[in-house]
Amino acid sequence: MFDWAYTLVDLVHEDDRAAFVRIAEFLRGKDIELPEFEVLFEAYQGLFYGLINESRQTHREACFETVLRHLFFQYGIKIEGRTSWKEILTIYYEVIHGVRTIYPDVISTLERFRDSGVRMGVISNTTNPQFIKDEERHRTGLNPYFEFALYSSSTPYRKPHPSIFNAAIARLQIDTEDILFVGDNLQMDVAGPQAVGISAAWLNRKGSSLSDGIIPDYQINSLSELLQIEPLKV
Repeated sequence: MFDWAYTLVDLVHEDDRAAFVRIAEFLRGKDIELPEFEVLFEAYQGLFYGLINESRQTHREACFETVLRHLFFQYGIKIEGRTSWKEILTIYYEVIHGVRTIYPDVISTLERFRDSGVRMGVISNTTNPQFIKDEERHRTGLNPYFEFALYSSSTPYRKPHPSIFNAAIARLQIDTEDILFVGDNLQMDVAGPQAVGISAAWLNRKGSSLSDGIIPDYQINSLSELLQIEPLKV
């Protein structure tokens, strides 16, 4: 099982101001009345990033769509009959995701696993709606490699909460000792799966030091090194 961001895909830089500008331009083009941009954007940042900070403690995900719907209600922004939430969110994430790139070692590694019959899935923390993440998997060409994808925006709790890993275990219906989780974050992707009996490989692309007493079962510097891990050698 794989993490998504900074494991398979480099997010590069998420410019939410540029994305918000694009939404505002689109809505004004639909003759939808909006408050002054900085007022709306400041309210969004205060609410959304406040929820993100809380989520680090509670493990309840902050969902961008929920925040946007709240802001539209708060400021009386009416979209009925002129556009849809799906269209607005698609426009926003076209800007956010437009700069993302797949790491160069990803495709070749996933192909080796697929050709060897290894079952693969994704567990990812994200504030994105499910349909946006589904589209991203297709757009990047990574979707065919994965049996399933589980996103925190569509589950009760985010990593490292055990429930999201247990859901994947139930879906796979195999023993936990036969599962390996691969990710770049020690707390989310190592301590989280280890707490439910899943081995973890820490993808340490930047050569960081271990911290918080968390010891991964494996430490790798590139995804391709997974191919050398026993008993995963293919």
